[in-house]
Amino acid sequence: MSSRTPSSSSALVAFSRQSSSFDAIDAANPIIARIRSITRREALALMHPGDHLLELNAGTGIDSFHFAAHGIHVLATDAAPGMIAQLKQKQRAHPELPVAVMECSYLHLDRLGERRFQRVFSNFGGLNCTPYLDRVLQGMDRLLLPGGTCTLVIMPRFSPWEVLGLLKGHFRSAFRRFNKGGTQAHLEGEHFTCHYYSPDQVRRQLGPQYELISLRALSLLTPPPHHDRFTTGYPSLYRSLDHWEERVAHRWPFRNWGDHFLITLRKR
Repeated sequence: MSSRTPSSSSALVAFSRQSSSFDAIDAANPIIARIRSITRREALALMHPGDHLLELNAGTGIDSFHFAAHGIHVLATDAAPGMIAQLKQKQRAHPELPVAVMECSYLHLDRLGERRFQRVFSNFGGLNCTPYLDRVLQGMDRLLLPGGTCTLVIMPRFSPWEVLGLLKGHFRSAFRRFNKGGTQAHLEGEHFTCHYYSPDQVRRQLGPQYELISLRALSLLTPPPHHDRFTTGYPSLYRSLDHWEERVAHRWPFRNWGDHFLITLRKR
């Protein structure tokens, strides 16, 4: 799990503790780099210089400053104080980039008042740290202008790589995403609950005023980020899995699965 806006105090503590080392962890992981590249490419394809983008669970701003370098005006939000501190440090280091920073949970988007955006972005399962996805999406809908788009990366219930754990006798972890009420996650000595959602849930909660632009699986056949050694241990196999994933990632039913899915919708 990567940077996100948690809805519990223990998760806020965990991600704040990780904030100082987060960029180094991210930069050293080629699987994270692959996912970021795919996600950014899809998001930027819909953006125009001068657009205003709201990023939820922005973490240390790795994506925020990338978008800003393309002329996008970004409001980077997060609820973890440690992440906000890192964001503000980068903001001071890059005053030429149009990035504003605000400590704000995605559960309290009413704090943004009358601001409106052409784009909303959330990466790496940030929205999985709350059982109130409907509340987040309602807040996002209020802020998104008609014709605007949201690009969200969320963890679904079915992850082939986790189910493969059955081969090693990991019965409990193989189906942990199907637990009602969420599953316990552990980071930086803290425990908090993670919840899993389907693309259909996102579309249903946003309603018919949103049209689906694209939907694809991430880490369906390729390993998820915590298996980063796979890329150096089995480079040929990794390239082959990457090739085949790109062939099926947008197809039903595979697009609903994976370690994450990437969904983009437009507000009519």
